Amino acid sequence: MATAKIKKTIADKIYDTINYVILSLVLIVVLYPLIFIVSSSFSSTSAVMAGRVWLFPVEPTLRGYKAIFEHKYILSGYANSFYYMFFGTIVNVIMTIMAAYPLSRPDFKARNIIMGLFAFTMFFGGGMIPTYILINKLGLINNRLVMIIPGALSVWNVIITRTYFQTTISNELLEAAQLDGCSDAKFIIKVVIPLSGAIIAVITLFYAVGHWNAFFNAFIYLNDKKLFPLQLILREVLVLSEIDVSMIAGVRMEEIEAREGIKELLKYSLIVAASAPVLCMYPFVQKYFVKGVMIGAIKG
Repeated sequence: MATAKIKKTIADKIYDTINYVILSLVLIVVLYPLIFIVSSSFSSTSAVMAGRVWLFPVEPTLRGYKAIFEHKYILSGYANSFYYMFFGTIVNVIMTIMAAYPLSRPDFKARNIIMGLFAFTMFFGGGMIPTYILINKLGLINNRLVMIIPGALSVWNVIITRTYFQTTISNELLEAAQLDGCSDAKFIIKVVIPLSGAIIAVITLFYAVGHWNAFFNAFIYLNDKKLFPLQLILREVLVLSEIDVSMIAGVRMEEIEAREGIKELLKYSLIVAASAPVLCMYPFVQKYFVKGVMIGAIKG
């Protein structure tokens, strides 16, 4: 049977046209800077310095990416960022599930009090100086664990995960498991986690992106450049390298132009290299993203 199509009115067509135009403009505004950065990273230094790159690479070259691998600390920064992201995300997800599950249980009498204490930390903190003193007393200064332990738990993600458990894991399911002699730990591993793939994927993405982009804790607590994450190395290249090299005595103009060119090219190449892992990760969890956030959202 042929399906009948609803004929659009003139007002509907005008509305759709306006929507398409606005969304197309938004797409261009968001997409063009990304295309420009990628094109600049593959263009020659002379084209970048002359401003000849608009949409596509000009005089294509891999010199910028070659310079990344020749940089003294970029590769170690990459390795450190993957280390912090991998182990930090594992700790985050485990801690979040361990906190969210008991808070979702209606038979846990103190859950409202503990949830109130968790929420209190979202609005009030000790401040930077007391926190630094605490980190120093714990012996975490210039230690890899300082990038993992202080941020081991996000209260916002605990709230989302707790709400997901409340709306997805029914009490009848728990009671049936308990009748079969299932302990709470076994119930979490065998039942809760397999049924919570959507929310686990969402909080994993949140935590992983947070660790990958983290630089402030490293900036405050790490002194050894060998422990710096990629974002801190990127900051040094993009911000601290803004030096007028023409003011340096004994440097020829050709060397100055070459250094300025490779510095500009390195910036674009580093931005692409630093963003690539997160962009590659997102498609694998995108299908769970909307479902997990919507089901785990706070409800009145």
